[in-house]
Amino acid sequence: MKHNGTKREEIMKEADKAKIPFSSNNIRLSGREWIIAAIVCTALLCLGPSLWGRLEKFAPGDDYRLPYTLGNDYWLYGRYCRWACSKYDTLVVGDSVIWGHYVSSDNTLSHYLNQNAAQDSFANLGVDGFHPAALGGLLRYYGRDISGKNVIIQFNPLWMSSAKHDLQTEKEFHFNHPKLVPQFFPKIPCYKDSFSKRFSAAVERYVPFFGWASHLRIVYYENMDLPNWTLEHPYENPFGAVTLELPASQDNLQENVSWTEKGITQEDFQWVEPAQSLQWQFFRQTIELLKARKNTVFVLVGPFNEHMLKPESYKTYQKMKSEIQMWLRQNKVAYCIPEVLPSELYRDASHPLGQGYAMLAKQLFENQSFKSTILNISDD
Repeated sequence: MKHNGTKREEIMKEADKAKIPFSSNNIRLSGREWIIAAIVCTALLCLGPSLWGRLEKFAPGDDYRLPYTLGNDYWLYGRYCRWACSKYDTLVVGDSVIWGHYVSSDNTLSHYLNQNAAQDSFANLGVDGFHPAALGGLLRYYGRDISGKNVIIQFNPLWMSSAKHDLQTEKEFHFNHPKLVPQFFPKIPCYKDSFSKRFSAAVERYVPFFGWASHLRIVYYENMDLPNWTLEHPYENPFGAVTLELPASQDNLQENVSWTEKGITQEDFQWVEPAQSLQWQFFRQTIELLKARKNTVFVLVGPFNEHMLKPESYKTYQKMKSEIQMWLRQNKVAYCIPEVLPSELYRDASHPLGQGYAMLAKQLFENQSFKSTILNISDD
């Protein structure tokens, strides 16, 4: 009897197994349902970003600049590029000097250029913290619409003021916007991210869906992924956070005082020579990229606060500036190296105050190369 009971149990177990075709999941899809799911996911992957652009409100006004808090939103930057290319004759690109870190949006270089032109011809496409290596990646992968335009691109010598700023140190250095620099070649010595992070950054450049997903995270979820956001906001509806309204282009104003009033002293920068500089190399590549896209390129070198340099550093900087000027001339790139502004009009080593931007815009409008290249005014 015991033997028969054991056999009966085995038979019942086999019968129970037969009722379960695979695993123990509560939800299983049929072949048809898998096809429908694949179609939905593919549509979202391909059409989601473009459809979102129609739903989300984006209406830049005069003197618009990308909000400071959205400096890492490259998907939105690409959208802004498309809008600016459709409205403005000339795009002004560069780092926080162009963005206007210490001034309001109506005191930036682009504002005063428009004031001198007596019309809205210049768009502010500067972004805070965009060193040349990152700016090149931004324009290559997210500024594809910048084609057949006038482009004023700023080169800030500050990025060559040390081996660290030039990204040449062997020790790991967490610099701004690592997703935009070359991930594998050429090698950046201080960039030590893992292969998976580098590969993910490279893929995001070519798949708009990932850039869009990053945009949603930055704008609506405090730059957190959904699981972490729900942990921080356990009683809030995640869908309720999506308002379809972008933050206003708020100002990032700080004390409106000069570098001397702030107590900043002269420095002895350890300049990297242009021939050995990674940042200068990346900047030259960006010029070639813009020219290949049929843009008219004008380079603004500086403005740099030479009052802040100690004698030896000043001497080295003048030599470096001459080498940059020589390269621009030899390669027939229109440029302007503006006269040094009065000391009291600088906030630090490279950022002017409002009146400084006004003087810089005036210098550009008086520059013959600027007149012929950007304003199309001949010597006659």
